[in-house]
Amino acid sequence: MDSFEINKIIAAVLLTALIVIGIGKFADILFYVEKPKESAYKIEGLEVATTGVSTEKETKVVQAVDIKALLAMGDLSHGEKVFKKCTACHQIADGGKNMIGPNLWGVIGRTAGSISDYKYSKAMIAYGKEWSFEEMNSYLIKPQAYIKGTKMAFAGLRKEKDRASVILFMNSKSSSPKPLP
Repeated sequence: MDSFEINKIIAAVLLTALIVIGIGKFADILFYVEKPKESAYKIEGLEVATTGVSTEKETKVVQAVDIKALLAMGDLSHGEKVFKKCTACHQIADGGKNMIGPNLWGVIGRTAGSISDYKYSKAMIAYGKEWSFEEMNSYLIKPQAYIKGTKMAFAGLRKEKDRASVILFMNSKSSSPKPLP
């Protein structure tokens, strides 16, 4: 094969790719469907809540939970085991240093984004609420969904027992642990 035939083959492949992409774009324009603003399916037991940093368009779904019942599922020793996932980025020691994430000593009852020698994301600073048992539970389900723009890249704790145990463990790691509700 000479170079002219190779050029024809390459041109044919590129032309085919461009035609396929063009047909796809044309079909998207021709058959445009506007997405509905509200979901057609309503799920009972869920309420819509917004964070202090959300816009009107950004909302999140938070499941109403009885924090007393949730924390009753928790166990300190189990919380210590589950917290090992967190130790890749966080330390939980009195006077401990910040790592990728801030030191979590005394986090329950502390204002979000309030450690002075740690560089928080703008979203976490703007959030500025106190880490109560309820707030921490909601945050640990999926941090990036709860506070849009947070630097925390953790996927979250889906299991209620894991969340309850970690919250109890973090509460125990404080100079003055908060009384359980």
